[in-house]
Amino acid sequence: MSRARFLAGGVLLLSLLSGCQTFANRVVGAGQVLFHGSSSERSISQGIASYNNGDYQAAVVLLQHALEDVMLSKSDKINAHKYLAFTHCISAREKKCQESFERIFAINPDFNLTPAEAGHPVWGPVFRGVQARKISNP
Repeated sequence: MSRARFLAGGVLLLSLLSGCQTFANRVVGAGQVLFHGSSSERSISQGIASYNNGDYQAAVVLLQHALEDVMLSKSDKINAHKYLAFTHCISAREKKCQESFERIFAINPDFNLTPAEAGHPVWGPVFRGVQARKISNP
């Protein structure tokens, strides 16, 4: 009888696990890997996704939430501030955009955007202005 229970338990467990995979495929999409980082890393990832989807309000909330984590790595802080800057600039909040770039330079004085990012017509000039001030006033 205990062997039958063991087999029945195994079948039940496999059924549950296959259901979890089906659920994950529906939510995340077949072939995609679920994110396995800290909640702050997830907030950054979700904030960037919100930014990419044009949901700038959600992006700001998620990115600011991630930045509350004192254990966040420097590279994650820079990435969060960068997308905050982009979001603020696109939302016509130039002062907040400048402040986000200034926070990046406080973390890494040698920071630079990619050529495509630096050439953006909205935040490119703001970034170059902050960068020029940092160079002239180290």
